Amino acid sequence: MIRLLLNKTLRSTAQRYDYDVGYMQDILTTDLSAFLRFMGFQTMASYSGNLPAEVVYAARLRAILFDDCGPCTQLVVNMALEAGISAEHIRAIIAKDVHQLPPEVALVVEFTDCVLAHNTQADELREKIQTVWGQKGLVSLGLAISSMRVYPTLKYTLGYGKSCSRITLNDLSLTPNIDRF
Repeated sequence: MIRLLLNKTLRSTAQRYDYDVGYMQDILTTDLSAFLRFMGFQTMASYSGNLPAEVVYAARLRAILFDDCGPCTQLVVNMALEAGISAEHIRAIIAKDVHQLPPEVALVVEFTDCVLAHNTQADELREKIQTVWGQKGLVSLGLAISSMRVYPTLKYTLGYGKSCSRITLNDLSLTPNIDRF
C-alpha cells in the first residue's frame, strides 16, 4: 500500500515538471528502505536556509550543469521558474553571463564553479559569501551544491543517465556553458 501511495506522488512530480521519474520508481520497486532513505535526502537537497531563492538556484543550476546537461538540469530550470526566478537570470546563470546578474548571484555562480573545480579561488570567494550571508549561508550553499551532484550520479549508476541535451527555457533553447577547470 505504501508503495502505491509513494508511486502516486512520483507520478504527480513527473507530470508537474515533465520529468522522467523512472529511476526513482526503480528504487521504490527494488528496495523500499533505500527509497525512504532517498526521500530523506530530498529534504536535505531542498534546504535553502537564510538564502534568497535566486542565490540557491544559482548554486543548484551551476552544480547540476557540472555533472549533467540533460533532464536533471531541465528539472532544476523548471523549479527555478516555479520559484519566481526570472528567465533572463536563469539564462545568464546557465550561460555563466555573470555581468547580467545581480552581484550576489554572480558571486555564487563563480563560487560554485570554483568549488566544483577545486579551484583555490574559492577561498577568497568563500570569505565574501560569509560576509554577506554568514556561516549559515555558506552551509546552505554547501548543501545546495553537493546535493545536486547526487541525482546525476545515481541516475547514471542505475542506467538512467542521458547524454547532453539542450535546455528549454520558455521559448529559448540553451546550450549550457560550464567551465570545469
